[in-house]
Amino acid sequence: MKICKTYEIEGRVQGVGFRPFVFALARKFNLNGFVYNNSNGVYAEIEGDKSNIKEFEFELKNYAPPLSRIDKIVADNALLKNFTDFKILKSEVSHSKNTPISPDMSLCPECLKELSDANNRRFGYPLINCTNCGPRYSIVYTVPYDRANTSMNKFKMCPECEAEYNNPLNRRYHAQPISCTNCGPAIKFYDLNGFSTEDNPLQRLALAINEGKIVALKGMGGFHIICDALNEQAVLNLRDRKRRKTKPFAVLFDSLEMIKEYCDTTEYEEEALLSQVRPIVLVKKKKLCVLPDSIAPNIDRLGVFLPYTPLHVMLLKMLKKPIIATSANISGEPIITNRYEIEQKLKNVIEAYVDFDRDIVNFSDDSVLQLIGKNTIFLRLSRGIAPKSFKTSYMCKEKILALGAHQKSAIAIFNDQNITMSPYIGDLENVKSIEAFERSIDTFKRFYDFTPSLLVCDKHPGYASTLWAKKQNIPIIFVQHHYAHILAVMFEHNISDEVLGIAWDGTGFGDDKSIWGGEFFLCNLKTYKRVCSFKPFKLLGGDKSVKNIDRVAFSILYLYKQNPIVAAYLNSFSKEERYLLEQAYEKDINAPLCSSVGRLFDAAAAIILKQKTVTYDGESGLSLEALYDKDIQDRYDIIINENNEIEYAHWFLEMLQDEPKIAASKFINTLSALIAHIVRKYEKKVVLGGGVFQNRTLVEKTMELLEKEHVELFLPQTISPNDSSIALGQITYALNNL
Repeated sequence: MKICKTYEIEGRVQGVGFRPFVFALARKFNLNGFVYNNSNGVYAEIEGDKSNIKEFEFELKNYAPPLSRIDKIVADNALLKNFTDFKILKSEVSHSKNTPISPDMSLCPECLKELSDANNRRFGYPLINCTNCGPRYSIVYTVPYDRANTSMNKFKMCPECEAEYNNPLNRRYHAQPISCTNCGPAIKFYDLNGFSTEDNPLQRLALAINEGKIVALKGMGGFHIICDALNEQAVLNLRDRKRRKTKPFAVLFDSLEMIKEYCDTTEYEEEALLSQVRPIVLVKKKKLCVLPDSIAPNIDRLGVFLPYTPLHVMLLKMLKKPIIATSANISGEPIITNRYEIEQKLKNVIEAYVDFDRDIVNFSDDSVLQLIGKNTIFLRLSRGIAPKSFKTSYMCKEKILALGAHQKSAIAIFNDQNITMSPYIGDLENVKSIEAFERSIDTFKRFYDFTPSLLVCDKHPGYASTLWAKKQNIPIIFVQHHYAHILAVMFEHNISDEVLGIAWDGTGFGDDKSIWGGEFFLCNLKTYKRVCSFKPFKLLGGDKSVKNIDRVAFSILYLYKQNPIVAAYLNSFSKEERYLLEQAYEKDINAPLCSSVGRLFDAAAAIILKQKTVTYDGESGLSLEALYDKDIQDRYDIIINENNEIEYAHWFLEMLQDEPKIAASKFINTLSALIAHIVRKYEKKVVLGGGVFQNRTLVEKTMELLEKEHVELFLPQTISPNDSSIALGQITYALNNL
C-alpha cells in the first residue's frame, strides 16, 4: 500500500549531515519525495510503500548522524503527490528561527586519515573538514546554517569542492566550511617585525617553538598562545609576560599515549579526552612527571587535551612533544579572534603567529572538565558543547533573556519552548568582557530573530549584568544567586518536588544584603527557605579579601586573639597591616558580613599553606586537594548554634596546630561530614550547586557519605556547578513563576 507522510524534525539537525542522511534512507527504502532545512529544523515529505516507510521511520529515529540530536519528530499523513524521485531542496527561511546551532567539532577520523594520505587531494591541507567535523558556531552569522550565512561566504568553491558539496551521497554534502588548497582560506606565518609568508607557515612556527619562543596559533574559536612545555625557561617567560603568577597552563599532547607518559589517567578520563568534544581534562600528574612544575605550581593536577583541528595535528606531528596551549588574551579579557588584536594586545608576549583568513564570527574557548569515576564535573562549557540547547515542555509566550551572574558569565534565552545557553563568556570585570557579553546577546538575537520581552538577572545591585538589565526598557525579574544555582540542577534532572539544595560558592548577594555562599535551602521550583548557613564573618577590606586571603584567616581567628598561638599568627602581619585590619574589624569599616564556603577554603589555605594571596579562582581548593590524604579520617567538631548557623572558628584554631596534610584532610572531611549531618535531618533529595562543588575531593567524599545514607544525590552533569549555569536557573525560575 502506497502512502505519503510529512515529517517536522526539531533539534540539532542542521550542519550535521541530516538531510543527506534522510536522502540516503529514502534511497535505501525506495521512497520518493523531498527534504529541506527550515528555521525550525528539517522538513520532509516521504512517499512510498507503507512497510518501507515504517522501516524508514525506525532508522530515522535510531541511526541519526552522530553529531545530531533529535528533540521532536512530528509525523502526519498527507495526500499522495506521486513523486518520481527524492530531492534535497533549498533551505526555507521564515520569521521564526528555533533550530539549535551546533558547536564546533573536532577533526573526525575520516578527515584525519585523508590529511595523512599522500594520495588524497587534501593531503596536508590544514583546514580539512566535512559534515561530521569542523567549525560551526564560530563561523555562522545566523540560521539556517548555510554557507551564505557563514564567514565562508567569501570563498568560491573550486569545481572539485563544489561537486562534493552538491552530492548528497558525499561526506561533504553541504559541509558549509568545505574547501581545499585551491579554494580555501590562506594560511600565513607572521612575526612582529612585519614579515609574513604563506611559505611553510607551520614549519616556521614549529622552528620558533623549538627555539624557545612564545608564539600564537589560530584555532576554531580563537587563538592559543603556545610554547614548548618541556622548556622551563619558555614557560617561565610566558608566566612573566602574561603576568600569570600561578594559574595552571593547559598542555596539548599529540596522543593519549603521550599523555600517559606524564599523567595517570582513568578509563573515563581517557574516554573524555578521545571524545569528539576534545575538552581539556584535569588529570593526576605522575609522581615523577618530568614536565616543569611551573606549568601547574603547587597542585597535583594537569589540564591536558588532544588536538582538535588539523593545524594542531600537523604542528604536533612536526614537534613530537607536548606544548603549552593557553587562551590568547589579556588576563581577564575574552579570547582573541583576529590578528589585529594579536599584534596590538600581545606584542609584548608573543614573537610570531600563524593566522588564516576565515573569520571567527563567534568566539569560543576550550571546554574544561574533570571526572569523579564516571561522573563529569564541568569547569567550563564552550567549544564542542555550547551553545547548549534544551527542548522543554513549558508553554510560555514570553521571550526570556537570562543574563547570568558576574563571574564566569554566560547568558541563556527561552524562545518557543527552547532554552539555549551561550558558551562561556568570562568575568565581567572590564570593558572588553562586558563588550563580549553584549556581543553574545546580539549574536543570539541575530541567530533566532529574538527580541526579549522579559529579562531575568541576579539580585546583586553591582553586577554588570544587573546594571545592563536596568538600562533596558524591558520588564525584569530578579533571582537570588544561590537559589538559581539549585534551580539549574533541578531543571537538568527534571526535579519538581521539594529538595534540600546546598549552594556553596565564593560570593552571592543574600536576601539580608550580606554576602552568602554557604547555603542550605529547602526549595521547590517556585520558592525557597534558608534553613541553615555558615555563621557570618567580616570580610575585611571587602573584595580585597578575595585575593588577599590571609585577611579572611585574620578575621576568623581574631575571635581568639588572646590565645598565644593565634596571637603569634596575627603578629605575622606587619604592624601597619594589623592595625588597619583591626580598625576595619572593630569599627566595621568596609567589612561586610560573609558566609561563603569559598572564602573558608581561602582561610584554610592561608593558615595551612602560609599563603597570603591567590591569583586565580579556585587556587585555594586545588592547593588543599594536593595535600589531601584519604587515609586520614579525622575531622573537626561540627557545631550548629540555636540560629541554625554552622560554627567553624574552632576548626581554624586547631589548624594552626595541625600538620599541613592533616589539617587539609580534616578540613575537607569536615565539610563533607557536615553535609551528611544536615541531610539526615530533612530526608529529602539533595541537590548540589555552586563553584565550591568543582572541588573533586569534596564531591567524591560527599558522594561516598551520602551513598551510605541511601540519599538521592543530584549533581550538575551536563552543566557546570559554577556561575556559568546561573542563567539556566534564572530562566527556570521565570518559567515557573510567571
